[in-house]
Amino acid sequence: MYDRLQLLQQYRHVAIVGISTDPYRPSHFVAIYLQAEGYDIIPINPRYAGQMLLGKRVYASLTEAKAAGKEIEIVDVFRRAEDIPPVADEAIAIGAKVLWLQLGIRNDEAARRAEEAGLTVVQDHCIKIEHARFFGGLHTVGLNTGVILARKLEKAG
Repeated sequence: MYDRLQLLQQYRHVAIVGISTDPYRPSHFVAIYLQAEGYDIIPINPRYAGQMLLGKRVYASLTEAKAAGKEIEIVDVFRRAEDIPPVADEAIAIGAKVLWLQLGIRNDEAARRAEEAGLTVVQDHCIKIEHARFFGGLHTVGLNTGVILARKLEKAG
């Protein structure tokens, strides 16, 4: 079992696989948030390889980023579940510590392979929401209530 708080405290170099240049896409917003919180982000998207995004060079793959000397501890994935296995294999190959699959993304087979290779795997959790929950950044997502519930509140009345 893993402790998401500990992972976010221990590891500071995050590759964002599937990052978008569109500021309204979750991958872009998460990257901005993590960068503002002091994390070193490494943008990964073959579509934008070689371009600059958020002041960082975009790499085509994790392997390319690692070959360029980038330290990658967390691989945060914004891809469909069926696209996860090759990303997991690449995360294993480059020596990443954590494979983090964003909210709504699960691939148990890829997770099993990554765990067997020694990676910690987080599935179906947004790294930004988790960070905000632990460190008090809920205002950034417009949720400054200080309370997060997994159930709908009943109307007062």
